[in-house]
Formats: sequence, structure tokens, C-alpha cells
Amino acid sequence: MSQAVTAKRHPLLDPRVLIRGLVLIATLALIGFLLEGIGLRALLDSAWVDTEVRGKGLWGEGLFLLVGAVVIAIGLPRQMVCFLGGYAFGFWLGTLLALTATLMGSMSAFYYARFMGRDFLARRFPGKIKRLDDFLAGNPLTMALILRLSPLSYGLAANIGAGVSGVRALPFFAGSAIGYLPQTIVFTLLGGGMQLDPVTNTILSALLFVVSTVLGLWLWRRYRAARGLPEDEGDEA
Repeated sequence: MSQAVTAKRHPLLDPRVLIRGLVLIATLALIGFLLEGIGLRALLDSAWVDTEVRGKGLWGEGLFLLVGAVVIAIGLPRQMVCFLGGYAFGFWLGTLLALTATLMGSMSAFYYARFMGRDFLARRFPGKIKRLDDFLAGNPLTMALILRLSPLSYGLAANIGAGVSGVRALPFFAGSAIGYLPQTIVFTLLGGGMQLDPVTNTILSALLFVVSTVLGLWLWRRYRAARGLPEDEGDEA
């Protein structure tokens, strides 16, 4: 029995696990190059929307969804997608398309990380992955809601972290959809989604932003209280 255990290959030497982990690392490096090396962020602006999206009917809507999902999947700010959605389509359709694109991009990053990186990272950093599982898996809907409501939460990190954890996808993305909505509304409004005067539009957006942030903080404190954590602990997953 002991000889059999000794003869076992170290889990990190499994070529499939190793290749998946290396591909995930290479993907993250490529994302950094796309963002900084070729200026992908600068390519998405109102001029692109005017040329390729506005007034193009279903084609424009589909293109916006596809490009928006890619933008979110590689870690660009979702607020930019929401702003351009409001600019291109108005409030109602802009909110729907921006929220859909955000969820599509988040799911893509989540499942990519789960397929390519979970086995590798779980074997390489079992303690960290266990803490991540403990943080997310107990109440995935609420934890997703807290993450998405926070203005300081980095979407790509949250999507990859959730992907390599054992969190259930359905409640996590249900919570994500609810948590995404307030800021989606805020930035769609700022993009021109409602025909209000600029002052009213800005004030309403600011109020919604503050409300969503306060709600996220309140949920986070409730979570820590339920876990019996003091105020200065529980911030690390």
C-alpha cells in the first residue's frame, strides 16, 4: 500500500492539469498585452458606436452584445459598456443589452477559468482555494451580490476567482445579475439613456450609485455578523 502511494505521480505533474494551468496564465498575459500593447481600451468609444452600432438594427444590437461580452471577459470596465449601451440604444434597451453583455462576458471568464485553471490551482494552492470556497460557496447568491455591488470590486478577478472555486454557477450568476443592475442603470443613464436634462441625469445617477454602494456594504456587514467575524476581520478570501 505504501509503495503504491509512493509510486503515484505528483498531481502537479499531470500533463493535462499543467497544460491547462499554463494556458490560463498565458491568457492573462495576453489580456494585459491587448489592454496596454495595442490600446484596445481606446478603440471602444462613441465614434465606434456611431459607425458600427447605432441605426444598424439587429446587426448593431448583436455586434454590441458580442463586443461587450468580449470586453467584459478580458477585464475592461463594465461601466464603459453600460455607458455606450445608453448612448447607442437609450435607457431601456441599453440597460437590457449592457446587462446581458456583462453577464455573457462574466460567464465566459468564469467557465474558462473553471475548465482551464481549477485543477491546477487547487493542487498548487489548496489552502487558498479552500478559503475561496469557504468564502463563496456558503451563500453564493449573497456573496455574488456583495461583490457586484462594490464599486471597488474588479470584475475579472471576481470571475476568475469564482471559476476556480467550487461555487455553484446558477446562484452565483443570479446574484451577479441583481448586483450588476444598479450600476448598469447608473452608467446607462449617464450614457444618455433617459431624456432628462444633464443636471437631473447626473444627480439621479449619483444617488443610485451611492444607494448601491451602501447596500453592498450593509450586506457585507450582515455576512460578517452571521459568521461571527469582528469588524476588522473577514476581508480576505
